[in-house]
Amino acid sequence: MLQSTKHRLSSICDCCEEPFAATGVSRRQLLAGGAAAFAATNLPAKLFAQAKPHRIDVHHHVVPPSWLQAMNLIGRSNPPLINWSIQKSLDDMDKGGVATSMLSPTAPQVTPLGKEAAVRIAREANEFGIKIMADHPGRFGVFATLPLPYIDESLKEIAYVFDTLKVDGIGMMTNYGDKWLGYSYFDPIWQELNRRKATVYTHPTDANCCVNLVQGQPTSGIEWGADTTRTLISLIFSGATQKYRDINFIWSHGGGALVAFAERFLVQWVSTQPYQGKFTREQVQAELDRFYYDTAQVTMAGTLAALAKLVPVSQIVYGTDFPYRTAADHTKGVNATFSGDELKKVDRENALRLIPRLRSA
Repeated sequence: MLQSTKHRLSSICDCCEEPFAATGVSRRQLLAGGAAAFAATNLPAKLFAQAKPHRIDVHHHVVPPSWLQAMNLIGRSNPPLINWSIQKSLDDMDKGGVATSMLSPTAPQVTPLGKEAAVRIAREANEFGIKIMADHPGRFGVFATLPLPYIDESLKEIAYVFDTLKVDGIGMMTNYGDKWLGYSYFDPIWQELNRRKATVYTHPTDANCCVNLVQGQPTSGIEWGADTTRTLISLIFSGATQKYRDINFIWSHGGGALVAFAERFLVQWVSTQPYQGKFTREQVQAELDRFYYDTAQVTMAGTLAALAKLVPVSQIVYGTDFPYRTAADHTKGVNATFSGDELKKVDRENALRLIPRLRSA
């Protein structure tokens, strides 16, 4: 399945076709002129900008004003958020060859704000994203924020964002304090999103259980990857993903720690209680194979190649985690791992299955 990927990893490389094409110089000319300096892992960002942007970034954060004010009040703002602007988003997209970015607030979204503030700020954030879309046609999409953990209020917001705002999907956290997405608590949300055949983009956040565990280490560095895996597995082994098959899930950061833990779920869990006889390895793999996984913060060769061995390349979508990382940085990493048809799938084609309106954007 990954012959081209293996080739790229073993021969860095004269096979990064797109950036060379963007220079208007043939591969033969580049090689004759000492093109080793243009190896995929060292290409300057300006080369990506010269090609027509075509990538779809499914992991691109937006900073609505009222949301940022709330984050300041609860001590959750940081320099990348404070310094964010629409123009900086556009500039970064152009440098990395990104045509369209899907906007969503980062953790903790509106969860810690209390019901009244969560409802108001989620609505304002969603309307802010739609205004950006209108002001910059074709450049942005929106994964809407819900005022979770408040179920009734979230169902009302789902109706509004899909029926009135016409968003592209929903952005959810991997947990809501002490509740992960496979818990029955979320069944009303899944029932409605399944009815709408919705795309659900997920982003990790702090869980009540797991903050300040390792002195001096931020939760986002270790626990967020683990939390993505926790909630992903909770959905599979609760039976939720089998029940709500019309929801398309996107997992941030390549599924978090999934690649490292996958053997436990595929081998050990299905052969011991309480899951023995209820799930088979093939059933669990089938669920993993239908999820989508973004490339944000996992574009090192070993990490991304390992993900592409666990799940089909058709399920990997381009993501950057802007403003915490850059599109150009991720473009280099993705280009160093994939080529040809695989690269086209990861850069754009896989995301088009989730957001078909972008075919004409």
